[in-house]
Order: sequence, then structure tokens, then C-alpha cells
Amino acid sequence: MKTLFPHLDYLANIAPIFGSQMMFHNNLFLTILLVIFILSAITQLFYYLYYYLSPGIYKVPAVSLSKEPVSVIICARNEEENLKNFLPAIMEQDYPYFEVIVVNDCSDDDSYFVLGEYLKKYPNLHISNVSKDPKFTHNKKFAQFIGIKAARNELMLFTDADCRPESSKWIENMVSHFSDKTDFVLGYGGFFKGKGLLNKYIRYDSMVIAMQYFGMAIRGIPYMGVGRNLAYRRSLFFRNKGFGSHNYLASGDDDLFVNSNASKANTALEFEKEAHTRSVPAPNLKDFIKQKKRHMTTAKHYKGRDQTILVAEPASRILFYASFVVLLSFLYLWPVVLAVFAFRMLIQLLVINIVQERFNERGLMPWIVIFDVLSPFINSLIYIKSQRQHAGKYQWK
Repeated sequence: MKTLFPHLDYLANIAPIFGSQMMFHNNLFLTILLVIFILSAITQLFYYLYYYLSPGIYKVPAVSLSKEPVSVIICARNEEENLKNFLPAIMEQDYPYFEVIVVNDCSDDDSYFVLGEYLKKYPNLHISNVSKDPKFTHNKKFAQFIGIKAARNELMLFTDADCRPESSKWIENMVSHFSDKTDFVLGYGGFFKGKGLLNKYIRYDSMVIAMQYFGMAIRGIPYMGVGRNLAYRRSLFFRNKGFGSHNYLASGDDDLFVNSNASKANTALEFEKEAHTRSVPAPNLKDFIKQKKRHMTTAKHYKGRDQTILVAEPASRILFYASFVVLLSFLYLWPVVLAVFAFRMLIQLLVINIVQERFNERGLMPWIVIFDVLSPFINSLIYIKSQRQHAGKYQWK
């Protein structure tokens, strides 16, 4: 007997075919996603075990016992309070031969008078005052150049006015790594511990950046340093025409100069806690984003190799977390997915626990997973926004 609705019979016959096709496509998609998940996990493990673990287990070579004269250079703009709080810790370093040059760059506050009082107390303090000129605007590199020109010594050690060395042995530890073959010494510059989630994120961010630039330097790819704690030779600066083609950028006095001139052979690292510096963190989210945007304007000027290495890790992290969420929501081979996720997380936490001890950044572990998920998205958004604005708009202070 024929059915009254033959089209329904037809649909009933082909429905299993469509269902099997959809299931096939679903399984294919999830299989591809699983492969992406595993590959991104492998990439993450490579970064953590090859680059990021290196600062935690690196054995510093024997250092020199000689104590060459050093010029400490600080650029300051409207830093009255910070100069009061932190300059004495630099002036009173336990080192026999050093001078401190403070470039007072167009300050509107009472920095001039504060520095004048310190001149009476410290004979090895020298001040270079830069006055405002409405016809001439400049970035930090100009103030830095003024300080370098004024330096009397071959070895120069840089920090910021809002930084304090962790001990009176800061200069001694940093300078001890110079030899005939050494042009750069990279040090760690963290931030003061404070209250609030933003403070924790800023400290986490600076620690991760340090894991990157220390780890890559150990592996023979020194790509940056931080101006809060960086030393190099005066002759190197002038031999390589100062800040060169990057002079117009508001940032880059530290990272781009290192990126252009540092190599495995001429770069040394300093890890001792006595040689760390601590800086005043941004007081609010707006100022933090402003700082990050300024720093990120230099990223596209790094060597192509360095850009690739730096982008691959956060990109793989985004793929790792995104694929994990999708695979788990479908319960697709979920025991395998959870095992890979847990193993990667275990390695990550072990590495960070080792490194945070070396950088003296305790108290961050409870937040690591949250920050690890959020940071690539935060940095991507800030980077995109920074590239939309002309580099010349950014003032250094």
C-alpha cells in the first residue's frame, strides 16, 4: 500500500545519510581541533622547558673581581618625590669608584631644588638640567644622550628615577660581569609589591617579560633589556651611532638598543637578588595601559626572528585554551584532553615556581592560571591600539 505522503518516506530514507555525514564532519572537525590542541601544548612545553626554565636553573659564570669606574645615569622628569625616596639608595652604594648623573629633563616640580640639596651632600653626584623649549620637543632618548655625553667612565649603568636597588651591592654585582668581551649586562627590574589585583598583574607581567628576555639571552638570542636595570659600554654606544635609526621613537632606549647591538658573545646576565631593582608600579589601569602602549611601539622594529619567537608563544597559548574549551564542551576524547591540559599546567607551575624564587616575586602563584589565560588577549588589544597611534605622540613621561 502506497503512503499518502511519499515525500516523507523520501526524507526518512535520506535522513540517516545526512546524519552520518554530519557526524563525520563533526568528528573530523574535532579531530583537527585535537591535533591543534596537542601541537599548541607541545609548543607551550617547548617554550617553558627551553626558554622560561633557563633563568631559574642558569649557573652564572665566574665574575671579575676588578672594580672599574662606573657612571650611573638616571633621566628624571617631574620626579621630585621619587628622587627624595630613592636617590640616596643609589648614592650610597658600596662601590669605590662611581658617579651618578641625573638628567633633570624639563621638570615642572621642585626636582631642581631637591637635586641641589643632594649636590651638597654627595660629591659624586652630577646634574644636567634640560630646559623647556617650545620650538623643540624631545623624547627620553635625548635626555639619555645628554647623560651619556656627560659620563666620564666607559661602563655605564642605567636605571630610572622611580627605581630603588635591592641592596648596596647593586653596582658591584652588575659591573662584575664585564670583561674584555662583554658589552652588555642585563639585570632584573621588578616592581614594588602592593595591594590590589592590578599590582599583582603588573608584577606578573614584568616577571614573564624577564623570563622571555633572560631565557632567550641564555639561549644565545639577547633581544632586549629593561632600562630599569641595564649596563653597557659608552664606546659601544658611540661606535654604533647612538640610538641610530630608532632615535625618533619615544621608547627603545633599552630594548631596541639591545636588539640592534647585543649578541651571545657580548652579553652577560645578572640574577642575584642583591642586584635587582624595584620600581613604582602604575597607580591605575589607565596609566598601566599607557605605559604598555608606549613600550609596544617598539615591537615591530625587532629583528624578524625575535618577533616570530615572541609572537608564537602567546598565539599558541590562545589556541591551547580555545581548543581545550571546545573539545571539553563536546566531551571529545575528554580523558586525553584533560591529561594533556593537566600535564602542561603542571610543567608551567613548576617552572614559574622556580623562576619566581630567582626573581624574588613571591605571592603570584594563586593568580598564575588566571593571568596566563588573560594576558595574551590583554597584550593583543593593547598592541593593536598602540599601532593605530603614531609613535611620535607618546611622550616618555
